[in-house]
Amino acid sequence: MIGGELGFLLLRKIGGRGERDRLSGSSYRGRSKIETLLGKDFWRCIEGKVVIDFGCGTGGDAIEMLRHGPRKVIGVDIQERFLEQARMQARSAGVSARCEFVQTPSETADVIVALDSFEHFANPEAVLQTMSRMLAADGRVIVAFGPTWFHPFGGHLFSVFPWSHLLFTEKAQIRWRATFKSDGATRFHEVEGGLNQMTIRRFEQLVAASDFEFEDFNCVPIRKLKWLANPLTREFTTALVRCKLRRRAQASLSAQNTARTSV
Repeated sequence: MIGGELGFLLLRKIGGRGERDRLSGSSYRGRSKIETLLGKDFWRCIEGKVVIDFGCGTGGDAIEMLRHGPRKVIGVDIQERFLEQARMQARSAGVSARCEFVQTPSETADVIVALDSFEHFANPEAVLQTMSRMLAADGRVIVAFGPTWFHPFGGHLFSVFPWSHLLFTEKAQIRWRATFKSDGATRFHEVEGGLNQMTIRRFEQLVAASDFEFEDFNCVPIRKLKWLANPLTREFTTALVRCKLRRRAQASLSAQNTARTSV
């Protein structure tokens, strides 16, 4: 771990002002982010369903989902400034009657979708609890996120070269970032968007401790490292974690009883 003045000076020389952020979202430009992450078969999963886009941001993905046959799409986010932009997009697209954007939904969903977010949530344990409350008893949560922390560029902006975010100390990296960002962040989780250092193993542990279990789980390898990908190397060779969650039997029964009580 390289820290102190040496780490800071090296990062300033190598990283410049963060121009090399390879995970800015530009890879989705000109194509569907949803299809890229989940495949075209995803659209069949939401036909006729109530869908929650969890962490919807400015609403583009939610509006795209609505155009593929769900009964309703609810975008959920904690930042009101994003929600207002999403509402404006929905009105402009003429879909606001069936595509709403709120901090807390007033109904449960058949499907909850979380894209490119589990590596950013400040409290992913609480997020899974919240999703459980928002989901119908027999519903599903569809998740796709990456890169995870041990990916070559798992540090996002901090990955000035492959795995550099693991080589330099957090303090040195935050100090370097402060030369061109003025939000006052002092830890990885405080930067814009947040970085919770999510690993594949940690995500599995979080799910194991929640109301959910995996119905499907897939570590999609980095294309150039596919030849090296195996269960032992997956933390370093996985490009994307893609999975489907369902409630455990006991949690599902509890949710059904709660739904009956509330009727």
